[in-house]
Amino acid sequence: MSDTTETADVVVRPAAVEDRPAVERLWLMFHHDLSEFRRHLPDPDGTFRSERVEDAFSSPGWAPYLFVQGGHPVGFAFVRGLDAPVRVLNSFFVVRGARRTGLGLRTVREVLTRHPGGWAIAFQYENPGAVAFWRRVATDLTGDAWTEETRPVPGRPELPPDVWISFDLGDRAHTGSRRP
Repeated sequence: MSDTTETADVVVRPAAVEDRPAVERLWLMFHHDLSEFRRHLPDPDGTFRSERVEDAFSSPGWAPYLFVQGGHPVGFAFVRGLDAPVRVLNSFFVVRGARRTGLGLRTVREVLTRHPGGWAIAFQYENPGAVAFWRRVATDLTGDAWTEETRPVPGRPELPPDVWISFDLGDRAHTGSRRP
């Protein structure tokens, strides 16, 4: 079985070492979008913190995914905790030109269902699009079998707490509300 899955018009696949430059560029766009809600600025060289990119490509228990549409990179996901009871969708991003097309829901569903078990996903209430999106993802995958809680951001007391959605994709994966 191939690690690459085509979901409608997008390919979801593990990001290979040769994909890293594209993922790093997408990472900059991701952080640019987040800066609107978290008010963090780029480093003096115009980049943002990138240790998660390094972890995604080199640390045990992590997996980077790349989303490609028509030969164009349109997003990525970083999963951590593959060696733990609960997996964490550490980062998830879809470029603005591909948003509001259903691509985000299709790609995140593909990434999450590749790794059955417990899941936790963080987002911020200050980002209303993320609030609606992650609640929709949880409901799409599990019906009403998910929880939501706020937690302080470790080491960043000046920031508002993160919101965490948690659910389990064991044998209880919901299929009734899945959309093509």
